[in-house]
Amino acid sequence: MRRSRFRSCCAALVVFLVVGAQASLIGFASAQLAPPPTPVPPDGSLSPFPQSLDTPTDASNPPELSAPSAMLADLDSGQVLFEKDARSRRPIASLTKIMTALLVLERSDLSDVVTVGEDAVISEADRRGVSALGLEVGERIRVDDLLYALLLQSANDAAVALADHVSGSEARFVKGMNARAEELGMVRTRFRSANGLDDRGYSTAGDLMTLARAAMSTPGFADIVSTEFHTIPSPGGGKRRVQNRDALLWLYPGTTGVKTGYTSSAGYCIVATAEREGRRLVAVVLGAPSDAFSDAAALLDHGFSAFTQHRFVSRGEPNGVISLEGGSVPVEAGADLEALVPIAELHDVRRHVVVDPSAAYPPAPGERVASLAITLPGLTVGRVPLVVSSVPPPPPIPDEPWWERAAGAVADALDAVASAVGG
Repeated sequence: MRRSRFRSCCAALVVFLVVGAQASLIGFASAQLAPPPTPVPPDGSLSPFPQSLDTPTDASNPPELSAPSAMLADLDSGQVLFEKDARSRRPIASLTKIMTALLVLERSDLSDVVTVGEDAVISEADRRGVSALGLEVGERIRVDDLLYALLLQSANDAAVALADHVSGSEARFVKGMNARAEELGMVRTRFRSANGLDDRGYSTAGDLMTLARAAMSTPGFADIVSTEFHTIPSPGGGKRRVQNRDALLWLYPGTTGVKTGYTSSAGYCIVATAEREGRRLVAVVLGAPSDAFSDAAALLDHGFSAFTQHRFVSRGEPNGVISLEGGSVPVEAGADLEALVPIAELHDVRRHVVVDPSAAYPPAPGERVASLAITLPGLTVGRVPLVVSSVPPPPPIPDEPWWERAAGAVADALDAVASAVGG
């Protein structure tokens, strides 16, 4: 009897310990869902993190955004999936630092050592309300550490120190920023500083999508912006720990970056990238009144839920026969056509063939003679060339001499006339 009671007590104790351990693990996991406040000295975070995201339950429809300007696109192809006033010029605050980082990565090595000048130092009194790493005059610090401070903590002093290192002065560096923007086709963008703190620079959601694609394809950038925490040595021998301000890294599964921004003029801004099942999307949100994270998450949800990668045409796929002046030839697709498209529209795919008016018969095999357009309601998916797959051979030439063929033709004509008269 005693042994039975002892076993029952042990079993109950084991159950209690297992349940308690599971509850502790669940509690720990829940606590990790929301990021801790960003440690911006001396007054803590300038942009408190949300504890959760406010997104629509049904992501199949385009979301209603609080922000006045936004864009959603495929990160790899640049195909636009959603836009809202995406060409409107707006102040972009610290999103400016994406271009700063791109230029630094293209024009310096991560292992370079920067000597901090006076113009990069922000005094302790001026740091209130301004994000800064706390650089000191004469401090020697590596480029990669400054980039972590720039892109994670949004350190404004790091931006100036990097600009000085690359171009000798911030003014010359800004000229390089604008030249690079022009090369990328960012025609509605103008930078006025390396950190965006001045609010005189501007860009658009569409241009920032272009910039994000260029930055994310640059070696080193994606590794930095996907980092949650980084430790940087300080001149006194201590450590400075910076934390990424992108709350989506904690709150949105698959987030890979990129950068947040805020000033009173620009509002809350974000460029956000995420990846799921091999698909990579980029969302740009400008001027949100209180929370750019939820708008970005709603856009990303819409992209992942409402669109699918679909192959419409494969290279070499037969596409019927094209009639040209003088004859007809079979054609095939000269390229692949694959795109992200709305799932709800896939039942209404339309194919339209346009013959090249300059195509002459007989064309050579492989020659382009037409194009195939693939459309969905309200959307042109793309076009592929149609090329000749084979050309019918000319009729065989008889073996007899030409005069015999001519005499035979005359005889046939006379027989036809005689038959007509006799009839």
